Amino acid sequence: MTRHYNGFPVLTADEAAAMIADNDLIGFSGFTPSGAAKATPRALAARAKELHAKGQRFKVRVLTGASTGVNLDEALAQADAVSWRAPYQSSKTLRERINKQETQFLDMHLSHVPQAIEFGFIAQPDWAVVEAVEVTHDGRVYLSTSGGISPSVLRHAKKVILEINRHHSPRLAEMHDVFILPRPPQRSPIPIHHPLTKIGMPFAIVDPKKVVGVVETNEPDGVAGFYAPDEFSEKIADHVVRFLADEIRADRVPDDFLPIQSGVGNVANAVMAGLGKSDDIPPFYMYSEVFQDALVDLMLNHRLLGASTTSLTLSDPQMRRVYDDMNFFAPRIVLRPQELSNNPGVVRRLGVIAINTALEADIYGHVNSTHVTGTHLMNGIGGSGDFIRNAYLSIFVCPSIAK
Repeated sequence: MTRHYNGFPVLTADEAAAMIADNDLIGFSGFTPSGAAKATPRALAARAKELHAKGQRFKVRVLTGASTGVNLDEALAQADAVSWRAPYQSSKTLRERINKQETQFLDMHLSHVPQAIEFGFIAQPDWAVVEAVEVTHDGRVYLSTSGGISPSVLRHAKKVILEINRHHSPRLAEMHDVFILPRPPQRSPIPIHHPLTKIGMPFAIVDPKKVVGVVETNEPDGVAGFYAPDEFSEKIADHVVRFLADEIRADRVPDDFLPIQSGVGNVANAVMAGLGKSDDIPPFYMYSEVFQDALVDLMLNHRLLGASTTSLTLSDPQMRRVYDDMNFFAPRIVLRPQELSNNPGVVRRLGVIAINTALEADIYGHVNSTHVTGTHLMNGIGGSGDFIRNAYLSIFVCPSIAK
């Protein structure tokens, strides 16, 4: 007899994967490994290997919020199970397949992805596979550690598989602010006037008739911990801190400062730690797309007053610290869909100071953050274009010398 969860059939990951057909377009949850579906894509990769061994073709088209992790992009790429991918990735194996033109890749600004789904510019997904901490019988989906594109793929996918992950805190609903912008010309200004302004609901919505089943899991996101800042990243952080302090003294940045956006990675993590340590930088807010390890201590030390983001990109130990003190963290963090976290209009209105990572730059101010030697994709444009083109101040950081 089939077991049910709030009225939905409970499936094993293998049973869920068996429903997906060759060439299906799947909208997965996840923005970095945070909130990414885990059990179903692993089972899908195993199924692809079995079918390939029998000489049968099996590849799917993959759409996510941004990069994911080993359970999704890397697992599917190692199984040669991805024919098309958008909008951003950081998987070594998938990158190799893209650069060999074995996998098609659509590079997109991350704020554009949800609206491309809403407008129908991206075909209607055959499936949404979304991680959540809870789903109710009437279709309220309480997302886990990222917003990403999950609200939009839940709305538009033909069929839905939900992974209910018991590892994550059910109190994440206190952070989520789910709002989908209406299609033009019915749009009004987005009423976000402060990084912590909430304008939506704590849950996403799905038509219960589309949910084919629930896969139960209990797994951490598995975000890799960041390295301790090295000599180079600390020097970069010093340069950024000195520059911003000079801008405050020159009255080009307000004395009470402006919200900060910071990209993902070790250098960005070190820069944020440096800003938090400096007596020349006042306590600040963030309006960003990722909430990384260094920010936990900054918030506990009241150097970071609050943060808007679309993902908690935290290593497992740092995530545990947040879950163990949700009374403190929940009112100070807002998790949004990426159309809001990366929205150019909000970035410009709030006067966000954007700090992102580059691969290379020239003396004329041109910056390359996507391709090695102009031809080999690294990860993609990601969210940097959303912020850099619209920020009050735009800063790219990287080592001055690299191979």
